[in-house]
Amino acid sequence: MGRRRRKGKAGKWVGRLVTALLALPALYLSAALAGSLIPVNRGWTEAKRGTTIYIADNGIHADLILPIAAQGLDWRPLIPTSDFAAVAPDAGWIAFGSGEKRVYLDTPTWWDITPRTLWGALAGGQRVMHVEYVPAPSYAVRQITLRPEEYRRLWAAIRADFALDDRGRPQRIDHPGYGPSDAFYRANGKANAIRTCNVVAARWLAISGVETSVWPPFVNGLVWRYRRETWLRPL
Repeated sequence: MGRRRRKGKAGKWVGRLVTALLALPALYLSAALAGSLIPVNRGWTEAKRGTTIYIADNGIHADLILPIAAQGLDWRPLIPTSDFAAVAPDAGWIAFGSGEKRVYLDTPTWWDITPRTLWGALAGGQRVMHVEYVPAPSYAVRQITLRPEEYRRLWAAIRADFALDDRGRPQRIDHPGYGPSDAFYRANGKANAIRTCNVVAARWLAISGVETSVWPPFVNGLVWRYRRETWLRPL
């Protein structure tokens, strides 16, 4: 009888553990839905005139696309084009994203994702910044027009996430990038299932003063708030 009781108790604990493990994804998804619907900077209205930025969405994460130079702020002294293999001469925009190092550096395509990189994204790892010079934000899905002070706060928020060297310069990672006009840099802090790439983008926007989602780990929880992109493409 003693053995049966011990087995019964063990079975209960195993059952509780399995139930808890199954409940975690449901709790995460529920929190993600709530975090995507609850706004910060409630009451913000988009400027009718100002500096327009764009949001790109590859289905997994969001990048913010800013003009190279606007409102007296220029990205080139901080992130020189010499850091890149071949920036297009007509590049007028620069895109920023941030995420876990192994996920960004080791997965140039979705087919390169492994259980190890997925674990890194969930459990946490060193965060990196992904930067790309682009000719136009025509691949974006949303856009936001910012007031001068909002743009300056956004610019400062993105800049503050770069881990700087002793000379105050961003530290480029020795990696070929995904193409000739993008590069990776060291970032401050960690990335994990709580602090995803989309949460970082939302934080940048929140610091600027823009209304955004309080915690959108998935890209759809961020981009739904903003106007669809209306970049004028050449005929």
